[in-house]
Amino acid sequence: MQANAIDFENYELLQDEVCTQRIVAAKQKLGKRAIILAHHYQRADVYRHADLTGDSLKLSYLAAQTDADFMVFCGVHFMAEVADILSSPEQTVILPDLSAGCSMADMANLTKVERAWRELAEVLDPDERVTPVTYINSSADLKAFCGQHGGIVCTSSNAVKILQWAFDRREKVLFFPDQHLGRWSGYKMGLSPDEMQVWDFDEPMGGLTPEQIEKAKILLWKGHCSVHQMFQPQHILRFRNQYPDGLVISHPECSFEVCKASNFVGSTEYIINTIRAAKAGTRWLVGTELNLVGRIAEEFKSEGKIIQFMSPMVCMCSTMARIDPQHLAWSLENLVEGHVVVNQISVPEPQAGLARLTLEKMLEVSK
Repeated sequence: MQANAIDFENYELLQDEVCTQRIVAAKQKLGKRAIILAHHYQRADVYRHADLTGDSLKLSYLAAQTDADFMVFCGVHFMAEVADILSSPEQTVILPDLSAGCSMADMANLTKVERAWRELAEVLDPDERVTPVTYINSSADLKAFCGQHGGIVCTSSNAVKILQWAFDRREKVLFFPDQHLGRWSGYKMGLSPDEMQVWDFDEPMGGLTPEQIEKAKILLWKGHCSVHQMFQPQHILRFRNQYPDGLVISHPECSFEVCKASNFVGSTEYIINTIRAAKAGTRWLVGTELNLVGRIAEEFKSEGKIIQFMSPMVCMCSTMARIDPQHLAWSLENLVEGHVVVNQISVPEPQAGLARLTLEKMLEVSK
């Protein structure tokens, strides 16, 4: 049994193709003991090695169902945490590069959310009247906070259904960290703009008056995705002027104005499935992460479908892209060389137990 991990310095200068060969060899040696999960936004040279792929909701289901000893998660930190929370204690979750985080998730932390809860208590009883709902793009301790206060987790696939569940229990929702997903979901439920107020976590009382808090149905945390905020309504207008018959599909992390101007709005799985089901020869403008758009453009090219990226600027999930072939090869070969685990993600109890409650609740509501 190897006592120490192989140093990553041995991999930093390896060519991608060499890493690819070594990843394939390592996977063959590990067999069913290790499985690679990858999010749709993952870079192509890593995504190609995945055993299981999907968006956040699909990967949550898959993580709960796999029986592999090792789950190597090619995504970002909060996704690996979800895999650890939903897997058995005997299973080990690995994030090949610990710097693969999420800027949106970082916009809400436990200190700020707890302060918001205390400030709300100056106006109303939050545990009686407010359901905390956290987007899955958040840290484990925020999922645990929701578990502690009767809340739940949502994804971009099920946000409307989750909000309906929340409103069946309490009259208001504190939705974090992405204001855009919360706003679009509230709009789909028929809520007016003044029933959805932005909670600015840098301002006392979220920058709101007691009257605004009382009137609001959803308090939207002032957070956003750095990728999806790049898309603008003028990108859609320019496309429609050039291609009047073209179709626009966007992720609900885009701004309300972009979503409103789109023909379709939905999660990454929804985007893929909608374009897959479309007629041959259709043209699409897609407002989501670049790696996914490039992948489906190639996949559906044979059907004559033209799929283009919404922004004229290159914008990809740069933190997820930190997981490269070098880090993946390093993670796998450490397992091969003696079951040495590098970059294990382990959520401690009782935090994991509270977070698990919210995730299992979400999976049940989403059926």
